[in-house]
Amino acid sequence: MDLFQMSKSELLEFRNKTENEYNSFKSLGLKLDMSRGKPSPEQLDLSMGMLNVLNDGNYKSENGLDCRNYGMLDGIPEAKKFFAPMIGVNENEIIVCGNSSLNVMFWTIQTAFTHGILGEKPWCKCDKIKFLCPTPGYDRHFAICEFFGIEMINIPMHSDGPDMDMIEKLVAEDESIKGIWCVPQYSNPQGICYSDETVKRFAALKTKAKDFRIFWDNAYCIHHLCDEPKYILSILDEAKKVNNENIVYIFGSTSKVTFSGAGVAVIGASLENIKSLKTALGISTISFDKLNQLRHVRFFGTFDNMVEHMKKHRELLAPRFNAVTDMLEEKLAPCGKIAEWTKPQGGYFVSFNAMNGCAKKIVKLCSDAGVKLTGAGATFPYGKDPDDKNIRIAPTYPSTEELKKAMELFIICVKLASAEKLLETK
Repeated sequence: MDLFQMSKSELLEFRNKTENEYNSFKSLGLKLDMSRGKPSPEQLDLSMGMLNVLNDGNYKSENGLDCRNYGMLDGIPEAKKFFAPMIGVNENEIIVCGNSSLNVMFWTIQTAFTHGILGEKPWCKCDKIKFLCPTPGYDRHFAICEFFGIEMINIPMHSDGPDMDMIEKLVAEDESIKGIWCVPQYSNPQGICYSDETVKRFAALKTKAKDFRIFWDNAYCIHHLCDEPKYILSILDEAKKVNNENIVYIFGSTSKVTFSGAGVAVIGASLENIKSLKTALGISTISFDKLNQLRHVRFFGTFDNMVEHMKKHRELLAPRFNAVTDMLEEKLAPCGKIAEWTKPQGGYFVSFNAMNGCAKKIVKLCSDAGVKLTGAGATFPYGKDPDDKNIRIAPTYPSTEELKKAMELFIICVKLASAEKLLETK
């Protein structure tokens, strides 16, 4: 069944048979959305008890502050203690924010544009600002850059993280490169965990720009799908060892732990960075939602308990991820090298590479038959995949049965697009 070994007549027969299967699916009128990595309703249900933990009427933080009132700009003390180990910092190196880490990242870049970083020239007064973007990557990171007019430079990803040789060379030579996006644990979408060597090389980067910052988005730091998960080093600890602690901002949240729209986001950094960020933050707000911070701490009690809680998420998600990769292996592997995919040990996505020039067609075929996927090209800056091959599969939101139905269609679309691509060369 290897498509590469088929004659033109065999390929035509295969294409026609697959097209009939596709039309049969199209007639079903499916309406499934797999475009974003949203938690399923069952996952959200796991945290419903949080809504009742303040029913005893005790709204006071451990320092005596009434969390219903103003105060504690950088978060209540028990929340800082609770979230610090999640992102690998000390409790005095963290700001506990609102519900969205994306919003914190946006604000951090906005502040750099208007006021600069630690006394350096505001980015808005620079001729050009550039960011390094490991690809495939997170589309919303790239959207922030586009919004601010930041030029993006693609950096290839390897099995141990981004191409560090390329990164070290570029940041040493070009002062206009001010940052890099990183999802170091279970990267979006490939599920790659940065190796110890990669983290250490990031921590020790020697950059021409004094205000260069690593935007370390550790969104999936406790989102494991296996018995023996990989853990990454604390980049701030490694940076301290080489007197380079100001180089990184670390982000995290509970968006995929508790409630996506009502979680808690945090930023960690060196003491000098934190002091500077708090000065700017204090102008824009008096405090974030301290009741929500209190709810999270009271519900879980300890960070270790939150890690245990994530095992319940794994019980819901692992069957979904297994359904995706098992079906791909069963239905596509016999077709030859028309595709490759990841089998992640954690995170929220499966990264799928079709034959060059086929991703957009596959996504459109799926859409026309009622299954919405992340847009082809979305995992690259400017939405431009140079090979038109990468597709991000988000298995988390649909039920397992819905997911299997969607994957049946997806596989048919891959076969159809691949056969037609091969026919062009016959």
